[in-house]
Amino acid sequence: MRRTLIRRLIRFGVSLAVLVLAAFAMIHLIPGDPVRASLGPAAPVELVEARRAALGLDRPLPEQLVTYVSGLVTGDMGTSFLTGEPVTAVIAARLPNTLTLALLATAAALLAAVPLGMWAAVRTENGRNRGTEATFGGVTSAVVAVPEFLYAIALVAVFAIGLRLLPPAGQSGPESYLLPVLALALGPAAMLARIARVETLRVLGTDYVRLARAKRLPAARLHLRHVLPNTLTATLTLGGLLLGSLIAGSVLVEYVFAWPGLGGKIVEAITQKDYPVAQGVILVYGAVVLLVNLLVDVVLGVLDPTSAIKES
Repeated sequence: MRRTLIRRLIRFGVSLAVLVLAAFAMIHLIPGDPVRASLGPAAPVELVEARRAALGLDRPLPEQLVTYVSGLVTGDMGTSFLTGEPVTAVIAARLPNTLTLALLATAAALLAAVPLGMWAAVRTENGRNRGTEATFGGVTSAVVAVPEFLYAIALVAVFAIGLRLLPPAGQSGPESYLLPVLALALGPAAMLARIARVETLRVLGTDYVRLARAKRLPAARLHLRHVLPNTLTATLTLGGLLLGSLIAGSVLVEYVFAWPGLGGKIVEAITQKDYPVAQGVILVYGAVVLLVNLLVDVVLGVLDPTSAIKES
């Protein structure tokens, strides 16, 4: 387990270093002059050169890289081209809203998927109820196939504009969380339900479940005490990975709902050519995803030590 943890920490460090290099290269791979692009073609040459010098973009690349990494270590991610506000301040103000949305969506997906997947497995065990199996598979496949932003648009059209039951945008209270959380959770819930069904069918076929049935244990006790705990390992693992993807994949959903998170900010930064802000947000998204994946690996190793043994 210790060797596995060290190996995963090394993998995390290498991935984080690659991410930092990619974020640094982003501003240098943009065709043309990013400062000129942000200030506009009519900006005087003196202003462009002064801004480049203030941002350190006139220095050699190795020196810029050292300065950039040193800034990251001390919490300095640069300043906005447009407002002059520190990028760390922009991220600190918006990251909690994005994390809250992703955590709520992940929790909602798990709470819906596990019971649904277990119910489908019990109903279709040993080839019974072919119609239920076909319906479950078809509906969950269709739900997974639809992008989150289309769910967001449809939910706004139905519940906010059509029925006028919920606010269409913004963060105005508990009710404002419902539509964006639902838009983010629908696809992952369907995917997790499919995983939960497969895992439940596997557990239902084990010897200890057959023994428990031979002892005529009540169905509720059998499913809750013997089947559910052994079903959750793979489902929770995938749920943790989905949390990372939801954090990075909430960009368009946040934009549709005008949510005050990082998603709307990165769209705004890209359209307005505010490259330091876009660079910082992309770096934070990537670092959060890597950190979530590391935590999922560690938790899985604790819950299922055989996975660490197999990897070693």
